[in-house]
Parts: sequence; C-alpha cells; structure tokens
Amino acid sequence: MGCLAAFLSGFVTSMYAQERAPQLLVDAARCLATESQGWLPEEHGKATELKLGYLIDTKSYVGEQVLYLVDYTGASRSEGIVFTIFVMGQRGRRVFDIQNNARFRRSKDGIRGLDFVDPPLGGTGIQEDLVSAIKQIERHASIRVPIAALKKPSASARCRAYWDRK
Repeated sequence: MGCLAAFLSGFVTSMYAQERAPQLLVDAARCLATESQGWLPEEHGKATELKLGYLIDTKSYVGEQVLYLVDYTGASRSEGIVFTIFVMGQRGRRVFDIQNNARFRRSKDGIRGLDFVDPPLGGTGIQEDLVSAIKQIERHASIRVPIAALKKPSASARCRAYWDRK
C-alpha cells in the first residue's frame, strides 16, 4: 500500500508541475520576451523553455491586480528575476504594466534567505514585498513555458512599462 501511495503522490505532483500555463502568465511572459527592453536575461541562451512561477495579488493595492512573475534562471530555482506587473483591462484587452524587476539569488546573509543582485527600485519596503512574493511562489511547482510560444505578441494583450510614460 505504501508503494501505491508514493506512486500516486509522485504522479499527482508531476501532473501539477506540468500543468498548462494560465493564459495570464503566458501573456505576461510574452511581454517580457517580445518587448525591446531586454527583460529576459542572456543566461537563457539556447534554452527552449522558461521556468516560471507566479502569484496574483488583489489585496495589497485596492482595486488593482498585481502579478508577481519569477523567471528562474538557476537550475534549482536558486536564482532568477522577479517582476512586478500591474494587470488592467482596457477596451477588451489586458494591459500588462511592468513596474519593477530585480535579480535575486539564495543567500544565507540576505532577507529571509534571498539576496538582490540587482535590487528593485523603491528601497527596503519593496524588497520585503518581493521577498514575500518569491517565498509564496516557491511553495508551488514552477511552470515551464516554451520560448517559441512567446515570440509573437498577443492580440488580446498590450505591454508597457512605467518609463514608457515619461
């Protein structure tokens, strides 16, 4: 009976780990892959897929939906880039407004085990928010998204960043 339980547990875990990526996540990742800002790191090189994690926050900013998206660049999810993306609707399309990003890695000396290699804009409070989001994202399996699926812009999504409005 123990072997059957272990098999089923592994089967369910692998099914969850290979779940289909939600369209919201794919569209946000597409913004990062197709925009001219160079959002995705060069470490991806010849990789064929991204390893992503995400958290949707509807409580921190009243009336706003915030997507925290992590692009893991380390093999064991030990490092990556976290993005803060505000998601809005506009004339039947989603608008992904990229507000912040920061490169991080695991560290014994950092904030709750994370160190920002390239810190986010905004100081300590923002860093604490990002660490909290990363820690919540870590509780779930990462989702693999083929890079080829991100090459074409979405007809139902628009991408922008805070400096686009300057």
